[in-house]
Amino acid sequence: MKIRKAVLEDASGIAKVHVDSWRTTYKEILPADFLEKLTYSSREELWQNAIPVSDVFVAEDSSGQIVGFATAGEERSDDYPPYDGELYAIYILAEQQNQGIGKKLVQQAVESLKKAGKQSMLVLVLKDNPAIHFYKALGAKEIDAIDI
Repeated sequence: MKIRKAVLEDASGIAKVHVDSWRTTYKEILPADFLEKLTYSSREELWQNAIPVSDVFVAEDSSGQIVGFATAGEERSDDYPPYDGELYAIYILAEQQNQGIGKKLVQQAVESLKKAGKQSMLVLVLKDNPAIHFYKALGAKEIDAIDI
């Protein structure tokens, strides 16, 4: 497994992981019609715009296929002092989960935040997201709950 900084050519691979992961992770949480409307092309456009200006990292399998990604940066809301960094997203294809990829992606995101002078990291997680246990295993603590 290789973890590296994303390049623009990775946008389509990241988009595929993004959409496929949402459809598996959130199938019991979000409405089915919402998940069905997600498209690779719209997510690819999002990532084409984000990669040049963000710290985005990808996980590649031995064949060079993108199987996961993470992105982090400055905390966006200013609602959670003293958190100055934020893990914006981390997604891994369902069949690749529980192999240590997520932990490696988070480590890369943390290193990126440290290099940017950030001292702490926040992640926003849907209450019923099964990955909440992943974050807790890494030492995350619940600090708030909001309705969206």
